[in-house]
Amino acid sequence: MLFPCYVSRSFTFRIARVRNCGQRRRYHVQLDVIDDLKSRGLIADITRPIQLREEIESKSQSIYVGIDPTAKSLHVGHLLPLLCLFHFQLRGHQIIPLIGGATGLIGDPSGRSTERPLSERTKIEYNVSQLTLGVTRFFERALRYAYRRLDCSMFEILPPTVQNNLQWLESLNLLEFLRTVGFHSRVNTMIARESVQARLASQQGISFTEFTYQLLQAYDFFTLHKHLGCTIQVGGSDQWGNIIAGIELINRVNAGLGVDEAKIEKGFGITTPLLTTASGEKFGKSAGNAVSLNEQETSVFEFDSIRTPDADVGRYLKMFTLLPPSKIDSVIESHAKSPEARSAQRLLAQEITELVHDEDGVRRAETATKILYERDFATAKADDVVVALNGNPVLHRLEVSEAIDIPITKLAVKCHLAPSNNAARQLASAKGLYVNNHPVADVNQKLVPADLIDGRLVILRAGSQKVAVVALD
Repeated sequence: MLFPCYVSRSFTFRIARVRNCGQRRRYHVQLDVIDDLKSRGLIADITRPIQLREEIESKSQSIYVGIDPTAKSLHVGHLLPLLCLFHFQLRGHQIIPLIGGATGLIGDPSGRSTERPLSERTKIEYNVSQLTLGVTRFFERALRYAYRRLDCSMFEILPPTVQNNLQWLESLNLLEFLRTVGFHSRVNTMIARESVQARLASQQGISFTEFTYQLLQAYDFFTLHKHLGCTIQVGGSDQWGNIIAGIELINRVNAGLGVDEAKIEKGFGITTPLLTTASGEKFGKSAGNAVSLNEQETSVFEFDSIRTPDADVGRYLKMFTLLPPSKIDSVIESHAKSPEARSAQRLLAQEITELVHDEDGVRRAETATKILYERDFATAKADDVVVALNGNPVLHRLEVSEAIDIPITKLAVKCHLAPSNNAARQLASAKGLYVNNHPVADVNQKLVPADLIDGRLVILRAGSQKVAVVALD
């Protein structure tokens, strides 16, 4: 039985194109993937590590990670499981990103104190299609990032096989589910799961729908193992119980069917740590919201500007980059001598932005940084700035008629740099209102074509902190 999957037609071609890209120093891939993942802090827990090493050394493996389609885009919380898969891909293993088109209709209780509202099917289907494209784009860009840094010539890189569990769960009838899954599942074990215990202890409790979620995820692993030879499941630390449920189902069904070598336990699990800062806060939150890997939701500039404390930067360089530990140690040593320069943070921002948004993303983010913070307008490209700041409230897109020959004080009000025309005029009179870093000379001064940067941009500033980037369409 084969399931239809999504593989980008141009993926193999793109791999060939990027093998020789870039002139920077390239490092060799560390052969032992488990050692590499551990040294980078990408493993929280692992099942039967000795046997897993033996399996990896003996033959190529197939590894999957589940992605919940309650949102249409990947966010930074997905990065660690995806990077774990990516390290396997770089060593010639087959990776399977699994989008939960069916389980997304149910809701995973793991890590939640309240029940998820049921999502409409049309919304889930749309999210699945968007996540499929997002996952494929992530691995394509990640490979380009890798080939600029690593020598992977000893391995054949396989494209990811993106699956949707609706393909097998939608046609699974209740009787078959009870005979295949229910018969081999013990209620006392299911109740003992940490996520279930937490919900049972809550005032709201847990619905039967969410209670059975772990069985559906277990069936996913069983199905991928049976039909695609998948041997390893990767997930966040809150997925440990669900992963174990899948391993148990695989082995109980095999034992019940009298499968050859049924006494040899099948299936492995790897969990990644919860992504937090040294102070215990979740990494990658922007104004309380998860930072998206989709630049339509989180601009490249915002993504590049995620602040990282000194206490975390070394750990994040190991997790989020492919730089070797020796290089990272050298960077941290230099950073410790001049922490005010934030050289380690700058390197981290460049690396993770290139990983997620490619080299073009780094260029656009650096252009926006020069304009907003360094006030360097000479080489600014308007298109780069607009794309980098897309979705950022500092960017204001206006028609030419809304800006040219309009008093700058009025533009300042329109761009929220001043609360009223009177306040804007007072600011201009006090030489506190700037156009492209030049103070407004007169309260009646108007914006003219000569003020435009690259024929399209103008930078307004009130005082030293409040900035507006005006782009004319």
